[in-house]
Amino acid sequence: MTATLDRSQTPAKGPKPVLEGHRSSGVQLSVYLGVIFPLAALLAAVPFAWGWGLTWVDVGLFVVFYAISGLGITVSYHRYFTHGSFKAKPWLRVAMAIAGSMAVQGPVITWVADHRRHHAFSDRDGDPHSPWLFGTSPVAIAKGFWHAHMGWLFDRDQTNAERFAPDLVKDPAIKKVDDLFWLWSLLTLVLPAILGGLITWSFWGAVTAFFWAGLVRVCVLHHVTWSVNSVCHMIGERPFAARDKSANFWPLAIFSFGESWHNLHHADPTSARHGVQRGQIDISARLIWIFEKFGWAYDVRWPTPQRLARIAAESK
Repeated sequence: MTATLDRSQTPAKGPKPVLEGHRSSGVQLSVYLGVIFPLAALLAAVPFAWGWGLTWVDVGLFVVFYAISGLGITVSYHRYFTHGSFKAKPWLRVAMAIAGSMAVQGPVITWVADHRRHHAFSDRDGDPHSPWLFGTSPVAIAKGFWHAHMGWLFDRDQTNAERFAPDLVKDPAIKKVDDLFWLWSLLTLVLPAILGGLITWSFWGAVTAFFWAGLVRVCVLHHVTWSVNSVCHMIGERPFAARDKSANFWPLAIFSFGESWHNLHHADPTSARHGVQRGQIDISARLIWIFEKFGWAYDVRWPTPQRLARIAAESK
């Protein structure tokens, strides 16, 4: 692995450049706010909860909104929009795009473009968040972990959506959801507060729900998602053949809804199921299965025994 990455690199066969300039100051400020405010809430969580700041209503709302926004990332942004692991009814496409937006990890087109770029250059020059950016010395690995986990978010380089997500740029319904990202980001914080206030019939119930099911939930989900970018490209098992350092990290499986079975994902990116071995829980795959049973999803790319056997054999 080289010690540096040239993020302006444009492959000879690429019809369009990898990057399309830099984020505007307003967008960059929103990135800082979206990362720092929830993180500050998480740091305040323990003293805030000490004896007076957490109720079962808060816990319930946290779980509900974590599931909606988390699965919005894994099933919607990732497996559906980025990799086309299945096809969906038009209304479900829009609903999934909104659910993913409520994770406050960026508009759907931006997220998909960044992730497709990650797969195009995984752990190589051009990958926006490889932990191997600075080399393999202890200091370089520590620096690379920070970069892969969240440091890359503060880089002003902007992935070229016209190159990596042209299908979504041309989709009027998804473009509209993308343009209204500010609204979904607002609702993901306001709705828990409204529900908390109505359920407890108190202003304080709204405040604690805003804190726990809003800010803290967003921050926890941020770090779980970012851990797939960082931890799952550094440590874990690699039972399948992939062109990069992607690995399975079982402690994150439940919290990431199956995304931490990351080695299989990079070995077979379009697979609708990532946890394919015995005991590997994949909640996202189960939700896709439910969508399929209801007829809302179709042409699902389930892994086949033949495919799994081949990529497992290639890893030997």
